[in-house]
Amino acid sequence: MARQTPRTKQSNRMQREEAGLGFEPDPGPNWRRYEERELSPFLEAALEEFGAHGYHGGSVRAIANRVGVTLPTLYYHHESKQNLLVTLLMGSMHDVLVRCRNALEEAGERPEDQVANIVECIVLYMTHRHRLAFLDKEIDNLEPGNRERYRAQREELSVILRRVTLDGIEDGVFATPYPTEAVRAVLSMCQAVATWFRPEGLLTETEVAHRYVAIALDTLGFRRRSKGTGVPGRA
Repeated sequence: MARQTPRTKQSNRMQREEAGLGFEPDPGPNWRRYEERELSPFLEAALEEFGAHGYHGGSVRAIANRVGVTLPTLYYHHESKQNLLVTLLMGSMHDVLVRCRNALEEAGERPEDQVANIVECIVLYMTHRHRLAFLDKEIDNLEPGNRERYRAQREELSVILRRVTLDGIEDGVFATPYPTEAVRAVLSMCQAVATWFRPEGLLTETEVAHRYVAIALDTLGFRRRSKGTGVPGRA
């Protein structure tokens, strides 16, 4: 058996921690479906406090008061305000990545269908989980090590979409001469949905997602393979 060095033990521990980060079970092929999600009382209170006052404006005492516990009790479960923010951000990113991997698997081999599913998946998450997704704006308030971990996970979305876009350019279905910038623009507009979407608005989550699929395909310079209407993967 290979010797377990301190670095190996640390790596194994981090992998175990990463595996349990999500707030919801893997939806598998039902990645478009969203059920009621329950955070722990501490995380729900932190989400409300950060949403109302921002990370710097929110206080640990106010979070404890929202839960109805003492500060020592809160610190027993979460060692710091930073830990609460990290847990919320990493859990949210974990869940959207799981859904996007399922969406990509369902899409098949055509790059345009893959882009359509990925964009739909991201926007559905930004609408259904907009309170969690809105916290992405607090990334600069993460401590350096935590920020690096979070950015590494977030970069996976960029990597997936860039790869699919380059495949589409090679396949002749995307015509953008600026794939890196186009992908960055698509991801930015999708992530921004969390800043303005409200369930009581004029558009449903699904309607917003389908519109953003069409906008994303236009941004990438989508060229249809044959005559038809609609966008890939949509009736």
